[in-house]
Formats: sequence, structure tokens, C-alpha cells
Amino acid sequence: MKSPGVPQPVLEALAGLKRDTPPVWLMRQAGRYLPEYRATREKAGGFLDLCFNPQLAAEVTLQPIRRFGFDAAILFSDILVVPYALGQAVRFEAGEGPRLDPLKDRADFFRLKDEIDQSLLAPVYETVERVKEELPSGIALLGFCGAPWTVATYMVAGHGTDDQRPARLFAYREPDTFAILIDRLIASSIAYLSRQLDAGADAVQIFDTWAGMLPPAEFDRWCIDPAKRIVAGVRAKHPGARIIAFPRGAGTALKRYAEAVRADGVGLDWMIDRAFARESVSAKTAVQGNLDPIVLLAGGAALDRGVDDVLAAFAGRPFIFNLGHGILPETPINHVEQMLRRIRGG
Repeated sequence: MKSPGVPQPVLEALAGLKRDTPPVWLMRQAGRYLPEYRATREKAGGFLDLCFNPQLAAEVTLQPIRRFGFDAAILFSDILVVPYALGQAVRFEAGEGPRLDPLKDRADFFRLKDEIDQSLLAPVYETVERVKEELPSGIALLGFCGAPWTVATYMVAGHGTDDQRPARLFAYREPDTFAILIDRLIASSIAYLSRQLDAGADAVQIFDTWAGMLPPAEFDRWCIDPAKRIVAGVRAKHPGARIIAFPRGAGTALKRYAEAVRADGVGLDWMIDRAFARESVSAKTAVQGNLDPIVLLAGGAALDRGVDDVLAAFAGRPFIFNLGHGILPETPINHVEQMLRRIRGG
């Protein structure tokens, strides 16, 4: 049962408050490492069927909260529901990940809808409402979207690639056409995140998984500027919105990104130098991260050292403990429990 006035540690961190014991949640915390998730996924059928089934999507969103007591639940969905709502065919093939009908030329771009079809995304908003109703007091509900650059890489290639070459080539060869796609994704992301906040999300995160693929000028154009515009657009509709931006692989561009985007929290990957990150992000802005998912997989003394190093690096500032990317499906549950005991001193 919810109790009015119970503090939410994640939201406090995003408001600039410091805690001796930081709040913690994990990217992809609802997923294949949990047996209860695998059972629910089998019941749902296909992956998109699960994303668009509010009852089952709410169930898997809540599963890691029941098991681990994380300080935030993150909406179970996928970044590719946005291209789906723009009219691009999206499917998930077992063992191969997402598949889309690739955008090969200018004509393919202009077959997309001008704006997202919100009716197709209505089940996502219903999931938010259901989770919000069932979530215990003190636990934040996070919505999310993929950043325009990352979403565009899948839309252009039709699948994930190691170096995002198809999207990079398209952006170099036809920058004006690529800019039209990015602009459409910016507008779609603002609309999508705003509706999640309307439905009850407490904060939202922008995932730019493939930001690290771009050189500086292109990083500024295709990662920083879109994120900045999304943050401003969401705040224009929701002035008090709390927003986390996660530019994976930003490296030395992190300072430039944090100063320009002006999110309430900045997510850090596991590759960043922590001292550099601490100096690059304003002390008033929360940082989130950045334990290596492989060290969580390893467990044991290495995991204890990894947790201690992260805690020491970001002590004395607003901080949310997380991984530097999503939890790996083969991660043992007892390693997550070990991590939480180390963070919380249990």
C-alpha cells in the first residue's frame, strides 16, 4: 500500500540530494536472468506481444522489485516501438534480435508517418498506469526512449550492427535526409516521453546506446543536439520532469554532452574514467552507473571490489548506483543479491 509523503531516493538524487547509501536500479533488470521473466515471456508469445500486453508487461516490470527491492522500476518495453509507431515494420526473431524493414533510400524515409501513432502505443501507457498503481511507496517508476541516433541506426540498417556503418554512411552521404529522420525522432520522443509522464512515470531516461560510434562533429550533431532538444521539449510540457540521459561511449565528450543537454542525471558506461566523469559532470547533477556488467557476472571478490570502487568514486555527490549497460542474461541471481548487500551494507 502506498503511503503519502514517502521519499523516493532516485528522485531525490535527481533533485541533487546526496545519500550515504545511494539508490540502486539496473538497466534491463526485468529480463532473461530471472526465471519468472522467462515464464511470463513464454506465456506472452513473441517479444512485441509482451511489450504490448499491459498486464504481462506490468508483471515483468514489477518482478525485479518484488525479488530485489530496487529503488526504481523501469517500464518494460523496447526502444523500437517508436519506429513501429512511425509505420516501419518491426519484428523480433528468436536468437537474432530485432529486425526492421531497412530504410535504404530517400523514398523509404518519406514512407514513414510524419508523427507517431499514439493509438499503437496506448498499451505502453496502460502498462505505466498499472505499474504505478501497484508499485510500493518510495520506489520510482522510470519511463524511457531510445535516443534518435541509436534508434536511427536500427531503422537504417534493419538490425543491429557492430559499427553502425549503414547509418553512418547514410548520414555522411545524405545528411539532409538523415536530419529529417532525426528531427522526426526528436518530435516522436518528446511526444512519447510526455505521454509516459502523463500516465504516471516519475522520471524518464534517454538511452543513446550507440553514441560512442561517432567522431566529435557528428557526435555533436546527431547525439548532443537531439538529446538537448528532447530534454527541452519534454520540460516544456512537464516543467518538473526528471530526466536521465545515457550517452554510452561518450568518452571525452561527456563534459560537453552534460553541459549542453542539461539532464538531471547523466548515465555512465563502464569504460569511462571515473575521476574524469566526476570532474566533467556538475556536482549539482546526479551521475548514474557504472559497474561493469561483466564484473557482476563474475561475482566473488572481484564484484565486491568493483562495487566498492564505484561507491568510493562518487561518494559525496548525487549518485544512483547502476551498471554501465544492461545486465547480462546469464548473470546469476545470487550475484545481484551480493551486489545489493555490498551497496546497502547488509
